[in-house]
Amino acid sequence: MRTMASVEECRTALVKLVAQFDEIDEEDRAKHVVERTVSCRVSDLDVIFYGRLHRGGLDPFTEQPPPNGKPADVKLTIASNDLIALVDGELDLARALLGGRVKVDASFGDLLRLRKLI
Repeated sequence: MRTMASVEECRTALVKLVAQFDEIDEEDRAKHVVERTVSCRVSDLDVIFYGRLHRGGLDPFTEQPPPNGKPADVKLTIASNDLIALVDGELDLARALLGGRVKVDASFGDLLRLRKLI
């Protein structure tokens, strides 16, 4: 296994994730997406990226927390290498969740909606 990925490699992976989300059919997004704030904590780098999911897409992630100070609606926790593998399609989300490699803290409804989009 390679050493952990860098913060910059994680930023690049999240840019790629935003682009992948933009490829989802608009009709599917309209059916399954409600506006949610998202945080992605990269556990081994001790960094948190913040984004916003909405019917128009997924906003670019930033390391600046939302100005309102409220916790994110959907919180992901993942190691740097797993984040990159997940975005690159080398890691299956369901297996990663079951294996404890990805942790998601969200409402049950949000989990069901996200499942339909991934």
